[in-house]
Amino acid sequence: MTGGPLVVLVGPMGSGKSTVGALLAERLGVPYRDTDADIVAAQGREISDIFVDEGEPYFRELERDAVAAAVAGHTGVLALGGGAVLDAGTRALLAGLPVAYLSMDVEEAVRRVGLGAARPLLAVNPRRQWRELMDARRPLYTEVARVVVATDERTPEEVAQAVLDALELKDV
Repeated sequence: MTGGPLVVLVGPMGSGKSTVGALLAERLGVPYRDTDADIVAAQGREISDIFVDEGEPYFRELERDAVAAAVAGHTGVLALGGGAVLDAGTRALLAGLPVAYLSMDVEEAVRRVGLGAARPLLAVNPRRQWRELMDARRPLYTEVARVVVATDERTPEEVAQAVLDALELKDV
């Protein structure tokens, strides 16, 4: 195996990056890492609290550093936060890596996460805000992705298998 993650998962909140990432890691026999979890552990508080207390620019700085550290030091499955691709430096770090974009439509997002208050960027009119976020982020997810895997109406196991197939990886 070369340096860097074996698989990197990107996509919107609720697309299943954490669940699918853990399944992929288990199936591939490698460690799993989530940059959002890294930030929460390092800060000792939830991401929503960081947004409220410090603002989005501060969080994005933490996120950029967390992604850089994970890309440099992790060789398993890596899940990135939904907005990590907003940073041009992060997108450059992902170039050439086996990145899978887990896509979904707004109705699937509503079904999975309810687009509720725990999502700081979706506090008012969550459907419209989710669509606006996706209009801005979809091209960035696509830019960094080697493969796109639709998650709508699929189980996490089906999505994990689709990622393995798309990236031509064999489980252990």
